[in-house]
Amino acid sequence: MPHLHIDYSPNLAARLDVAALCQVVADAAAKTGVFPVAGIRVRATACTHVVMADGNPDHAFLDLSVRLAAGRADAAKQAAAKAIFQAMEAFCAPVMASSSFMLSMEMREIDPALSFKSSSIRQYLPKELQ
Repeated sequence: MPHLHIDYSPNLAARLDVAALCQVVADAAAKTGVFPVAGIRVRATACTHVVMADGNPDHAFLDLSVRLAAGRADAAKQAAAKAIFQAMEAFCAPVMASSSFMLSMEMREIDPALSFKSSSIRQYLPKELQ
């Protein structure tokens, strides 16, 4: 795991290739070495209703929420979060430079006692990614 969920204002789709950003986030997460490739899940959802700051409809946002299984060292989580955010920040730099835009990210652990999962994904991955 982790689950990487991007929420964004719908007006951002005209300024940013959200599908490409999903790939950037997935690649950055894999490159950290902190997460197994088989567990990385990135998804993006345009928020239907948005009000930001003074209500100006030109304001845009993108928020990445990272949920991960418990047990990783704090230093590893911090390094991974920083690397992922830096990759997002670099990808989003043109939007930040040209318009009103808020970029944010939060990483948090999932309580293992309250988390259940089942998967066959590893059966379909090349051995080196399992």
